[in-house]
Order: sequence, then structure tokens, then C-alpha cells
Amino acid sequence: MARQTTHYLSKKSHHSKWDNSLEPALTIDSGDVVVFECVEGSGGQLTRESTVEDLKVLDWSTVHCLTGPVAVRGADPGDVLKVEILDFEHEGWAWTCIAPGYGVLPEEFGDTYALRVWEVGADERVELTPGIRVPIAPFMGVMGCALAEPGAHSTMPPRSMGGNLDSRHLVKGSTLLLPVQVPGALFSTGDGHLGQGDGEVCITALEGPLTVTLRISVVKGRSIRAPQYITYAPTTSKFDGMGYYVTSAAGLDLQDGVSRAVRDMIEYLQAQYGLNRIDAYMLCSVAADLKIAVPALGPGHASFVTFHMPRSIFAG
Repeated sequence: MARQTTHYLSKKSHHSKWDNSLEPALTIDSGDVVVFECVEGSGGQLTRESTVEDLKVLDWSTVHCLTGPVAVRGADPGDVLKVEILDFEHEGWAWTCIAPGYGVLPEEFGDTYALRVWEVGADERVELTPGIRVPIAPFMGVMGCALAEPGAHSTMPPRSMGGNLDSRHLVKGSTLLLPVQVPGALFSTGDGHLGQGDGEVCITALEGPLTVTLRISVVKGRSIRAPQYITYAPTTSKFDGMGYYVTSAAGLDLQDGVSRAVRDMIEYLQAQYGLNRIDAYMLCSVAADLKIAVPALGPGHASFVTFHMPRSIFAG
């Protein structure tokens, strides 16, 4: 077996667009390990001391400050890049925001700006209010390779080569598989999350600076059309122990069903736990999971969306 080399890439090697003309910040061999130091998703604009006034002047054009790109020798278009997630280190804090025009309920929240800065406790949880504590489970919101198409491309959407996947299941121990579209792959990562529910419904999660250690390898003789990943152990065990409270919505329009299920959960949290609607919306984003129980399967049928809030976070 070839000797594995470990590299370190500082947060100073950053960019905020997918662009295959960017020079690699680092070139590695297949199978090498890279330790990526990553700022939080705003690119350092929001800090532990930030207030909602800082959010109001946020430059969204720099959002998703990515560390990279990393070129991998021997990676060719049509190959698969295998990214093994080995470890995370956080800095003890994160933020969540609500901003106009974003999230699944933009009309209800109108021109609302809201920012919460969270501190991670000794029990590796963040506290919304006394008795409501959410465990952290770090992952990278953005991991991807450069696009084949020339020019600068937004990091905001998920794409065929990776990007803003925001999958809470890409935790330590998971493996991500990415299509390679350009020579060297040009891999980057950023947008660290200390935790998130499936859906990230208010547009942000527990956004925080992370240092992530990845083993990156080229897989020859296999092609995939979009990201795939493997989990080797339960990824939501910190939440599952006491079950879930679930809201739902049925109908032909999945997006409308999502909005209705989230709206009903917010109303439940307000009534049951006395939360204001901003705190309830943020809690939905950082802790609850959207699921498609069934899509519309033909004439006379309808989709059924469910939204799962873990009961364990209310155990104090």
C-alpha cells in the first residue's frame, strides 16, 4: 500500500464561486488526507459577537466561503471522487438567522431579520431556552468538485458535482461520492454546520467554523450522475431515543405540502412550549426533519409530506 500523506489547508485559501479556472491551492495524490480549516458560511462576516444589525448588511455574494480548490492527481472527467469524512473540530459556537426572501415560509416572515448566536455546552448541545437543548452533529454543508462549464457559478444550489448538499448525514464516518467533471477534480468544502434538521427550513442551520479532516481518493472504472453517499452507522442516534412529534400535509404540490407541515409545527411549538414564532422557526431548521412519506403516484393520488421534531430535545 502506498504511503498516505496528510496535508493542511488554511482558511486563507478560500473562494466563493465554483470556477474551473481557479488555480489549485493544493495538489495531492489519490488516498491522501487533507485537513481543511473552514470559516463559517458567511465568510467571517458574522462572529460570536454579531447582532442582527450585522445580518442586515451581510454581503450574500460572498456566502459559502469555501476552502480549496484541491487538485487530485489522476482524477479525470468521468471518474468518481471518494471523500471519506474522518473527523471534525468546532470552535464552540454557531449562528442561525432568518432573512427576507429565504426559507420555506418567506411570505409569513416578510421583512423579518433575526439572528441567534449559540454557545456549545459541555454536553455538546446548544440551548434555545431552558429545557430545550439540541445536540450537535457536525457536517459540511458544501462539498463538491468544479463544474465542467466555464465561468463562475454560485455555490448556493446543490448540483450534479456536489455543492450545497446540506445533508446532515455526512457526519464523521460517512463517505461521499462525487462525479468528476474536470481534470484534477478541483475539490472544495465549506459552510460548516454544527447541526441541522433535514430541510434547513429557515435557510440556515447551526452555522459555525469547522476544521474537517478528509481522505480523498480517485475511483476509476465507475461513473455516477450525481452525488451518492454511504453511512456506516446510525446518523441521528443523538435524536431518536424518545421518538418524534410529527406534522404533515397532503396534496399534489410538494413545496406547498412542505410549507404547510412546517407552519403547523411552528404553531404546535408556540402552543406547547410557549415559543415565539421566530424561535420556533429556527428550532424547526436546526432540529426537525422533512420527509416525503409518499410522492404523487398517479391519477387520483397525492403526495404526503411529514415533518419530524425529536422529542428528546425537550427533555431538559
